[in-house]
Amino acid sequence: MTTPKKEGFFMPAEWHPHSRCWMAYPYRASVWEDFAIARQAYAQIAQAIARFEPVTMLTPPELLAEARQVCGANVDVEPMLLDDSWTRDMAPTFVIHPDGSVAGVDWEFNAWGGKHLPCDRDALVAETLLAQSNIRRFAAPFILEGGSIHVDGEGTVLTTEECLLNPNRNPQLSKAEIESLLCDYLGVTKVIWLEKGLKDDETDGHIDEIACFVRPGVVLAITTNDPNDENYAILQANLRKLRSETDAQGRPLEVIEIEQPSPQYYKGIRLTLSYINFYIANGGIVMAAFNDAKYDALAFDVISKAFPMHQVVQVPALEIFKGGGGIHCITQQQPKP
Repeated sequence: MTTPKKEGFFMPAEWHPHSRCWMAYPYRASVWEDFAIARQAYAQIAQAIARFEPVTMLTPPELLAEARQVCGANVDVEPMLLDDSWTRDMAPTFVIHPDGSVAGVDWEFNAWGGKHLPCDRDALVAETLLAQSNIRRFAAPFILEGGSIHVDGEGTVLTTEECLLNPNRNPQLSKAEIESLLCDYLGVTKVIWLEKGLKDDETDGHIDEIACFVRPGVVLAITTNDPNDENYAILQANLRKLRSETDAQGRPLEVIEIEQPSPQYYKGIRLTLSYINFYIANGGIVMAAFNDAKYDALAFDVISKAFPMHQVVQVPALEIFKGGGGIHCITQQQPKP
C-alpha cells in the first residue's frame, strides 16, 4: 500500500496559504438545542473567514436554500449528506507535494469513539469531497480525527496519548504503530506526545484545545495559574513536556502561554473553552470570544503578538462550544499547491 510519505506528500502547517476553507452546516438535533442559534453562530465564523479566503459550507440538500440565506452571498454553499458539522474531524486532511499537487487523507471515522452515532454519512464526507473536487485520495487504515493532530510543516506533529491511544479508537495498534502511521500519512518524522487534554473533553483530549504551532519551533499552549482549577495539573504537565522537547529539526521548543477563560457551564457541565481553538486564514486569525471581559482581551493580545503578520478577528463562540467543539473543530483548510 502506498502512503503520502512514500509518494513525497506532507501536511503543510496551517499558516501555509489556503485555496479554501471547508465547513458544514449544523444538522444533528441531539447536539444542537436550537438550530437557528447554532447555524447563525456557524455563519458568523464563515463570514469572518470569508474576509480572508473562500469558504464553502457543506449542507444537506434539503437545507441549501436556508443555508444560503443564513450564510450570505460571500459564502459558497454546496450539497453534502451529513450527520453533523465537525469538518475538522470528518473532512480530509490535505497534503501537498513539492511538484505542486494536492491530495487528501481520508481517515477512518467512528464519531469520537462511538459517542455520536450514527456517523455513516459523516464517515463518507472525505471520500465524497475529494471525488467531487477531483483530488487524489489516500485512504488511511486507522481511525483519526483532524482535531487530534497539529503539524509545523517541517516534520513535527503534536498529539495526545489520551486520544490516539484510547481503546475506543484503534485498540489493535500499539503506540509505536500509531506513531509510524502518523509519519506515513502526514509526512512527518517526529511525534510529540502530550499526555492529556482538558477535563471532560468528549473528544478524549484533542490537541486543538490545548496546544498548537504558531511557527516552526514555537508552540502556543493553554494554561491556568489557578492551582485549584481542575485543569491545572494537566496543563502544567503539558507545559513541562513541551519545554523539554525538540522538534524534528532539533530546535528546542519555545512555549507561549495563553490563559484559559473563566469556567462556564452548560447543563451542569463545564464547557471545554479554549483560545487555542482558532482558525488560521490567509492573513487572518479567527478566534473565539466567550463574553469574558478579562480573558478575552488577554487572549486577543497574546495571539496578536504571536501572529504579528495576521489580522486577528474575535467572534462569539460560546454557542459552538456548547455543541462540543470550537472554531478549529468546525473548519478544515485546503492548502494551495
